Amino acid sequence: MIQEPLDFKRALQLVRRHKIILLAAAVLGLLAGAAFAVLRPPMLTSQAWVVLPPSTRAGSVGTQVVIAGSDPVLKDALRSVQSGTSLQSLRDRVHVKSPTGTIIAISAKGETAAHAKDAANAVAESYVDYVGHRGNLPDGPIQARVLQPATTATGTKSSSRLVGMGLLGALLGSVIAALGVVAVSRRDRRLRERDEIADSIGVPVLASISVDHPSDAAGWRKLLEDYQPGAVDAWRMRKALQYLGLADLNMTGLKGGGGFSVAVISSSFDRRALALGPQLAAFAASRGIPTALVVGPQQDVTATATLRAACTAPPPEPSGQLRVIVRDHEDAVREPDATLTVVVAVVDGQSPQVAHTTRTTATVLGVSAGVATGEQLARVAASAAVGGHDIVGILVADPDPADTTTGRLPQLDRPAHRIRPTRMTGTTMETGE
Repeated sequence: MIQEPLDFKRALQLVRRHKIILLAAAVLGLLAGAAFAVLRPPMLTSQAWVVLPPSTRAGSVGTQVVIAGSDPVLKDALRSVQSGTSLQSLRDRVHVKSPTGTIIAISAKGETAAHAKDAANAVAESYVDYVGHRGNLPDGPIQARVLQPATTATGTKSSSRLVGMGLLGALLGSVIAALGVVAVSRRDRRLRERDEIADSIGVPVLASISVDHPSDAAGWRKLLEDYQPGAVDAWRMRKALQYLGLADLNMTGLKGGGGFSVAVISSSFDRRALALGPQLAAFAASRGIPTALVVGPQQDVTATATLRAACTAPPPEPSGQLRVIVRDHEDAVREPDATLTVVVAVVDGQSPQVAHTTRTTATVLGVSAGVATGEQLARVAASAAVGGHDIVGILVADPDPADTTTGRLPQLDRPAHRIRPTRMTGTTMETGE
């Protein structure tokens, strides 16, 4: 598969395709942010003001700011602050500045309002004591005093911090997940869009439908007896059958026709695609077409074990227009009572041998969106061509909801985008003499 250039639209498609991963990352980020907010509560700030004497020179205020935040002052203040506080921790929490010429503001942070107020007042009192009794200072002893002690503390509320950190964690988790999804998806070679699937082997997509996922024989029998597709899936299967040759599904006169058979081939690693054949047969039978569902020879018997068991068991009641048959030989299908015969064949995804499957009028390839690569589909198509089973169309199981393509035309038949004229500047015109 040729890797598409990454633009905003393409990246948005990749992210939408993995929205569950994005949601999970956002929830984890939300929880991580909330836990961080609880373990690291917001710091509160309190402030004490110290006034210097009017005779203090303007040029020495800066020196007093440095002294107020110096280690000797902080060491003396440690005796009055919360026990267990280190000098480095107190240094990190204290900030000193001079808002006016003779006032020094000492701010301190703490986990609680009491811790913040105690630290601010302790540093302020330690500073006043230090500059008032030390004669070896540049300006000599200074008779400073505490103008306004710390009485209140301000800061972010715990609830606000919890909400903010939670939202921030969710945002970061989503962004990281989105970047990871885009990086991984760009290297993912599995085909998801219908146009990509059609282009891989040059065969159109006949229909893309949602499929059931039976896990046992009882589930398969319920699908065969009670399958009721939605309006969209019913219309798509109707158009696929018309493409294959059944022109009018409402005509009861089809019972007298010569019969038509189609093989639905899927790979052993694509479990969802196995339901395409049974659903197509059940749909045709529900529209009054005598239909036979044949489980033919399989390369991987385990992949169809539960389906074979459901088809082998005797039906509990008449199943209307649908008959189920299990065959282990490769002879051409001839069911005289069936207008349509649908053959289910599963081949090895790594080494497909389509030639060993039952011969039919037409062959279609069943594939789930986002499961197979272009190389794997090409191997199946090549094996089918060698065995005389040319694939005429593709049935896509569980199409990607974000896929806006149709796959109706392979790339070679798809009209090229019209090239718009571009303005050329800086050109010169040469004229002959």
